[in-house]
Amino acid sequence: MSTEGVKDILKQAIIMEHRGKSLYEQVAAQTTNEDVRKIFQVMADEEQTHIDFLQKQLKHYGESGRFDRNELEKAPGHDAIANTILTDEMVQDISGSGFESAAISAAIDMETKSVEAYSKRAAETSDPNEKELFEWLANWEKGHHKLLVDLNKQLTEKIWYDNNFWPF
Repeated sequence: MSTEGVKDILKQAIIMEHRGKSLYEQVAAQTTNEDVRKIFQVMADEEQTHIDFLQKQLKHYGESGRFDRNELEKAPGHDAIANTILTDEMVQDISGSGFESAAISAAIDMETKSVEAYSKRAAETSDPNEKELFEWLANWEKGHHKLLVDLNKQLTEKIWYDNNFWPF
């Protein structure tokens, strides 16, 4: 792929991360539940870390035609979201049909698209550094996706229980 094509992919990735950050900040700002606010603020902060990381990679790639492996090794891990504990109390406090629930659904879609885009780019490239970069990003987004899917599942079950949708 041409240098411009790779730079365009990085620019698109930065845009995706900005969109995610914006959504997560909106949820954090508008929710009345402190635990939900913390989760979405951590996610917004992680998206900012992605933005910073991708901007450094874009700059380095533009200057050298390669990714900066040192930045990848220095980048923080994917543990902040993966270590978030979803308590029963938090799930009880989130309205199944409310703003937080709708935001969680939208965020799942956004994270799915990010994972797909990063995974696709990792599979398409023959450059091992680029492959590593996009696999790393895909894995980070998978952590966000898993948390959101787990939370959505718990909310769905709560709604089913509250509305007597269970068969027994």
